[in-house]
Formats: sequence, structure tokens, C-alpha cells
Amino acid sequence: MSFFNDPNRIPQSYGLRIAIGLIVYFLVMHFVGLSHHAELRLLNLFILVSGVYLALRKFKETHASHIHYFRALVTGVATAAIGSFIFAAFLFVYMSLDDALMQSIIENEPMGRYLNPYMAAFIVALEGVFSGLLVTFILINYVHTDEPTVPVDERSE
Repeated sequence: MSFFNDPNRIPQSYGLRIAIGLIVYFLVMHFVGLSHHAELRLLNLFILVSGVYLALRKFKETHASHIHYFRALVTGVATAAIGSFIFAAFLFVYMSLDDALMQSIIENEPMGRYLNPYMAAFIVALEGVFSGLLVTFILINYVHTDEPTVPVDERSE
């Protein structure tokens, strides 16, 4: 069984796919010369939403159409966190190697003078994790999760 088809590694698999999508999008925007437009960063959210949704759907497909609410929450947040951390690591390396990009961020961003590659990558990772939490919370209301069928106080009888 390959890494991308393993039902026990769904967050890792789809997190890696999110990271690849974010990296490709970043590189395209950077080399086209549009990386300084903050509005285009909103499209990162669509990549994140797609990856989390596909991970939740894959989990249901591989687990007999069952997913509990909290398992969905953990799967979605873990998927987004893995994707965000990989993307942040890529950005750290890229900003460390490309002084012109880091200098552009320092000069053009409101809090840029306080940033370095470490802080910028940390902020990207933190933003990705919290965006993933919000996205997952919204998506699991649209992805049908299992209902509890037995009340807690009746389980012990």
C-alpha cells in the first residue's frame, strides 16, 4: 500500500498535498511578479479548504462511511497543520536564501521591520494552523458525522 493510499496516514498524505499546492502557488505568483499582492494570499485558503475537505471525505470512504465529530476535527486540523508546517519550512528556507524577498517584506509590510525568516515562517505556520482549525470546524458541519446513538449514562448498564 502506498503512502498516498494508506487509510491510517490520511492527515500526512493530504497535508503533504496541501503543502505542495501552497508551494506551487507561491512559486508561480513569485515568478510571475504577483507575490507582493496581499489579496492573492486569500487563494491559499481555497487550497487549504480543498485539502481538508478531501481528507475528511477520504477518511469516510476508507472507514465504511463513518466519521465521528471529534475524529473529523482531529483529522482536519492535523491535515492543515502538517500542510502549514511543511509550507512554513519551505518559506523559511526560501526567505533565508532569497534576501531580496525578505528585504521586500521588511520594507513593504506594516510590521516588516520586526520580521526575519524565523518569525515570518512561524507566523505562516501559526496562521495555517488556526485557519485549518476554523476551516475544519466549518467543514465538519457539512460533512455528515456520526450521531451518538447510546446516551452516556446508559453505556455503563
